[in-house]
Amino acid sequence: MQNTDASGSPLIAILAGEDSGDQLGADLVIALRQRYPQARFVGIGGARMQGEGFESWYDIRELSLFGFSEVISHLPRLLRLRKALVTRLREAKPAVVIGIDAPDFNLGVEQRLKQAGLLTVHYVSPSVWAWREKRAEKIGRSAHRILCLFPMEPAIYAKHGIDARFVGHPLADRFALVSDRVGARDALQLPQQAPVLAVLPGSRLSELALLGQVFIDAAIRVAAAVPGLRIVIPAANPRVLARLRQLLANVPRNESAPLLLDGHAHEAMLAADIVMLASGTATLEAMLAKRPMVVGYRVAPLSYHIARALKMLKTDVYALPNILARASGLGDDLLVPELMQDQCTAENLAAATLALFRDSERRGHIVAAFEQLHHALRGGLEGHAGDLAAAAIAELIDAREQADD
Repeated sequence: MQNTDASGSPLIAILAGEDSGDQLGADLVIALRQRYPQARFVGIGGARMQGEGFESWYDIRELSLFGFSEVISHLPRLLRLRKALVTRLREAKPAVVIGIDAPDFNLGVEQRLKQAGLLTVHYVSPSVWAWREKRAEKIGRSAHRILCLFPMEPAIYAKHGIDARFVGHPLADRFALVSDRVGARDALQLPQQAPVLAVLPGSRLSELALLGQVFIDAAIRVAAAVPGLRIVIPAANPRVLARLRQLLANVPRNESAPLLLDGHAHEAMLAADIVMLASGTATLEAMLAKRPMVVGYRVAPLSYHIARALKMLKTDVYALPNILARASGLGDDLLVPELMQDQCTAENLAAATLALFRDSERRGHIVAAFEQLHHALRGGLEGHAGDLAAAAIAELIDAREQADD
């Protein structure tokens, strides 16, 4: 029996991990409330979700981990949290439980709740195109429906008989098809004619520990070779901002010294000629901003060696623009330079970035490809991603209610 209030509006549980999940969750709460005005939303969410009236039972930061070794070190706490959460949700009996991303945590919760008879949805497919495809079967055992952000994903699930829907990528709604460099530079008080490099070395302290100094050193090398270069470094959150200040403390303060920003990542990308950044969702944002980029990444050595030893990766490309370009038939050549693990050095990052600054024809080709990919992520779908996700969830809720009647 689903939990509803006196008006029949449902109790809806959402479990979000990290800042990106909080934004997706906030959009989803807004869209679902259009369909269920008196619904109550509970679970795990951050400030954006809570700003929309969401009741968070636990701190979202408890799920903000990455890499095998990082998860292993926090495993006892995560297992306790998962057990308590599953018990509470079983007792609450929400109309649906929606896990947003954070698959290492959410899929286990969803599977237990699905086995208990609750309706479950997983929003944001794990990277089944990059990791072992058989993982799709496990995801299908956890969720009644998977909501996919990329158009190539539902076909992978279909091969395993799993219900998956492409609902569009929310970031594709937030970026204009034609980007506004002039407006972004005005907003950040950057000169219109100067070359600009945006540097984004990661959104977590654990990423900065591995990448922060490398990216800053690379940017300084580029500045030495590009006259008048302005460097902008947006910080994802206050903790990252404080750490970046420490890393920049010894950089000489002159006109070419990096400009550290509290947030404003989208504006920094739009203002830039080229973006140097860590692999992850930010590469998709840079693509939607139509900015050529150089991508680098490192993980903790233990995480890297485990992945290699278990042969868990099934792809030889890592940056989302490259993956989408291949899936969209734009060719097998890498659109975006990728420098991973041992190749991710200041010298290599700087060399790849300088090569882009010196090749305007290549930059034009990249921008044209990014425009095509932006259209593909919208998929010709009518409506915003949050609305389409809400529609797919409401369809399940309504079908379950009819079956119960």
